[in-house]
Amino acid sequence: MEQKTNVIAENGKQEILITRTFDLPVELLFKAYTEPELIEQWMGTKVLKFNFQKHGNYQFSTTDQKGNEIGFNGTIHDFKRNQRIIRTFEMESMPFGVQLEIYEFEKLTETTSNLKQQVIYQSVNHRDQNLKLPFKQGINWAHNRLEEIFTKSK
Repeated sequence: MEQKTNVIAENGKQEILITRTFDLPVELLFKAYTEPELIEQWMGTKVLKFNFQKHGNYQFSTTDQKGNEIGFNGTIHDFKRNQRIIRTFEMESMPFGVQLEIYEFEKLTETTSNLKQQVIYQSVNHRDQNLKLPFKQGINWAHNRLEEIFTKSK
């Protein structure tokens, strides 16, 4: 299957750049990242807490293939509706440390939009450890699911 989400990880840098063009209006794409019911649908995760406001926080939980519960959480630092979200992200059971995530949403047409996500790790080593996981396949799967679910609901 074609991977529509691009993941760029340059050697020696502690960041990952993720880009994707969606066949969704920017307003719907932004909602997919900011409304708990929608997050649960496309991420396949349980939203335990979600306080989407400046200096708000969130807590999610999911289960891996072996049935182990994995928690992750973070703080919403800033956002501009339909344009940008700046937040932290931490997987509670992984040694990657806290990441800074910057999401930029761009309206291309009335029915298409672009997402650019910059993920900054505490070190190159933390980033490289994360990339050893099926990270690229996972983000592509999630984005494909997001587009599929919300294309049907348009």
